[in-house]
Amino acid sequence: MHFSHRTGSDRPNRIALAESEARACGLRLDKLNDSNPTRFGLAPSFLPQVYEAEPRGPLAARQALAEFLTRHRGLNENNHDAAVNPDDLYLLSSTSQAYSWLMKLLCDPGDAILEPRPGYPLIESIAGLECVRTIPYRLSYDGSWVLDLAAVRQALEGPEGDRIRALVLINPNNPTGSYVHPEERRSLMELCQRQGVAIIADEVFFDYPLDPLPGRARLAGEDRVLTFALDGFSKNLAAPHAKVGWIQVSGPSDQVAAAKRHLDLIADDYLPMSLLITRDMKAMLSDIPAQTSRVGERVRGNLDILRQALGHKDSCVSLLRPEGGWNVLLRFPQVIDEEELILRLIRSYGLTGQPGYFFDMPGNGYLALSLLPESLEFRRNVDSVVSAIEKIL
Repeated sequence: MHFSHRTGSDRPNRIALAESEARACGLRLDKLNDSNPTRFGLAPSFLPQVYEAEPRGPLAARQALAEFLTRHRGLNENNHDAAVNPDDLYLLSSTSQAYSWLMKLLCDPGDAILEPRPGYPLIESIAGLECVRTIPYRLSYDGSWVLDLAAVRQALEGPEGDRIRALVLINPNNPTGSYVHPEERRSLMELCQRQGVAIIADEVFFDYPLDPLPGRARLAGEDRVLTFALDGFSKNLAAPHAKVGWIQVSGPSDQVAAAKRHLDLIADDYLPMSLLITRDMKAMLSDIPAQTSRVGERVRGNLDILRQALGHKDSCVSLLRPEGGWNVLLRFPQVIDEEELILRLIRSYGLTGQPGYFFDMPGNGYLALSLLPESLEFRRNVDSVVSAIEKIL
């Protein structure tokens, strides 16, 4: 498995080795250049703890998260009885930060990752900031969404394959709402094993099924390929302002150990987690089941409203089947320019939105729609979109 040269060597120098040996023998070492004020009675009264830098995040918070994930989440299809190890978790402020760290970990400048299209453009934007290229693979719609395995294979086995470091799987994808299907997963695992490519699995919407096909499963805990599963409070607690995300590392044990040595170097440079947040970790985790249920009821209820609104046979707007998530894609006649529709919504209805080309849809005639609004507002949004389309036609 390739790790970026940007992370330097993961081999400790002579001083670090001597420090480790001394501590292993029970010797306490005081630092001559210690600049941590909390060690010297100078911490503020509202946060009196002595600060200990833990690159992966405070151990107590990671233990609480590991217990929650083990208790509440469906575990890997290949290892049903495995408990989540807190040492395999990295706490950070968001999944966006997780993408950034993993690109630093896996990619030298000019290396590439495979990412799905249609898809949210955030990954390409972050990759650009990290001097990493993105190579798209397509998701195609034919009553449900299908991942183009041939395109992934061609990319990995093609002339640029030796510069591809990771395959991004969004499970379920945004905005298509499609989960990674079992047969796709098996083929992708074989490809990534053979090519030595890691998997970055973004599963923030996993717990919001809408109309899934059988066999949906988390990639978190996957043990055949080095896998970095991303999740956080932004979606499963419906709290983007909580600013808590995490990476769960899994895969072959030797690759996991090497990855964590390098990832520790990155995490130690940033140390993003605040005790002001993590000290409430258990309470926040305990709210997830109720919040997930509450949001799930809202989005499924609005999906029913949408289907009823578009159900009559002469409707000029159709719904692309969503398997999970908070957003759906609407399709309308291609003779209508997507930008023209958005401009009409702005001028005549006080609404704006994201057209299909924003997600790199394969053609004209698509609009993303959130399922989160309260039902009356959601119905007004749907009626406004249909009205605007009918008036343009």
